[in-house]
Amino acid sequence: MKITFLGATRTVTGSNYLVEAAGKKFLVDCGLWQGKAELEEENYSEFEFNPQEIDFMLLTHAHIDHSGRIPKLYKEGYRNKIYAQKATKDLCAIMLPDSGHIQEQESEWKNRKRIRKGEKPREPIYTAEEATKCLEIFEPVKYDEIIEITPEIHVRFNDAGHMLGSSIIEVWAKENGKETKAVFSGDLGNNDIPLLNEPTMIEETDYLVMESTYGSRLHMRNDDKAEIFLDVVSETIDNGGTVVIPSFAVGRTQEILYEIDKLKDIRKDEEFRKKYKTLMKTPVYVDSPLAISATEVFKQNMDLFDDETQAEISKGENPLEFPGLKFTMTTEESKALNEDDTPSIIISASGMCDVGRIKHHLKHNLWNPKSTILFVGYQAPGTLGYNIVNGAKTVKIFGEEIAVNARVEYIEGYSGHADQEGLMHFVNSFTKKPKHIFLVHGEEESEDVLKEKIEAETNLPVTIASFGETYDLEDTVNLTHTIEREIPVTLKTEVISRLEKLKEEMKDMEVSVREDINDANLRDEDIFRINEKIKDLEKQILNVIEG
Repeated sequence: MKITFLGATRTVTGSNYLVEAAGKKFLVDCGLWQGKAELEEENYSEFEFNPQEIDFMLLTHAHIDHSGRIPKLYKEGYRNKIYAQKATKDLCAIMLPDSGHIQEQESEWKNRKRIRKGEKPREPIYTAEEATKCLEIFEPVKYDEIIEITPEIHVRFNDAGHMLGSSIIEVWAKENGKETKAVFSGDLGNNDIPLLNEPTMIEETDYLVMESTYGSRLHMRNDDKAEIFLDVVSETIDNGGTVVIPSFAVGRTQEILYEIDKLKDIRKDEEFRKKYKTLMKTPVYVDSPLAISATEVFKQNMDLFDDETQAEISKGENPLEFPGLKFTMTTEESKALNEDDTPSIIISASGMCDVGRIKHHLKHNLWNPKSTILFVGYQAPGTLGYNIVNGAKTVKIFGEEIAVNARVEYIEGYSGHADQEGLMHFVNSFTKKPKHIFLVHGEEESEDVLKEKIEAETNLPVTIASFGETYDLEDTVNLTHTIEREIPVTLKTEVISRLEKLKEEMKDMEVSVREDINDANLRDEDIFRINEKIKDLEKQILNVIEG
């Protein structure tokens, strides 16, 4: 068995692994690169393999950073089966065409700029129609069933607890009289994600390919996050503001709806009841056609929910509905939300604020000190959400500079990814430990810290995969080939790049300030304002140094 790592290496998007075993070539995931423009440009690159030579594909789950290049694969001639859990297929049926629609919109916008520069226009990565066509090759499977792909290759999908339909995939391959087993974790969920079961613990494997998104961090526990959510919401509503929640349309939105409904069961004291009453009088808008469609998919797959939720369903309760919940389908309904001063909660995609209706809601609320922007999910470097969470004073939205005056909160406990403790628990759960672990799907710090911890506590060998590396999985793991192509933008390289840019900006600032203060017409209040801004900059620089 050989594995070539072609995505989610030293970063968290673009998941894509090429496996060669028992005379077959197959893929595990084929996701979009997301984040900075340089990284997204990789989506236009040719695959490092011939799509028509791939025998089959295994899809861990529907999130676009794992599934988003499947239509491109189809467009370039791939026609064999894509095996995915049934709910994953259902979600891809709405998410991939939506992604295609976004590709078309972005292509149209970018082509206008290209034409103005005298450059040739470029086709979208794929269209909504092409994304719809690729769904015909999906093969839905159930959890816990061993599937024969060929007489020599068998696979099993297990609940990963990350989102509806998410899977840990076991692969057995027999070749040369020997059977080799590899496990692909996909994205592992928290043990306390609302609605979902805990990740399945796998008993044994020869090799493990594991995500490491939060390999260096621990999450806030579940009990705290619900109360913090209620505190933030009630304080904002009492202040006459709006709570804007940038949320991933699939998974996170449904979890938040469930959490809002369940808040009533947490405490009974008077202070809590007062806050809860405020929440229940507040309209909650789900403003994302994709999130609305995804919520319907969740309702159609309730058999995958955890035991607690199943018990509620058996009583006739719907965990995704409550008084005050409203769905806005049309553009006109969405625009009306920003013309209404009534305090409200707006849940809108995209979760990292890069596309979709959320940008309009941010434009109308970021400047308002009464409002709150409440983040409940991971923000990749280079995204608008990342900049806001990390203290940007102003951001550019639709070409306009918007001041960040709103309260900004980030409740990390809503993460759909296992934290360091959860990842270590997954490794330790193997009764027969893997011979070797490959870490993927994490920024550099997360992977480095997790590698060190696994090696120190388990004595297992760990490799942090780099783009284009091929490993031959014999009795010893051998790096046999490397593709000479560097994928841009890791967190460390971004820091160095920002430092270089900052040096140039400091020089420009010095020239500009000297010109201003030498202006004979400059007023005292203008000099005071310049001085205050420089003092504020000094404080920020000191904070970086001390931190």
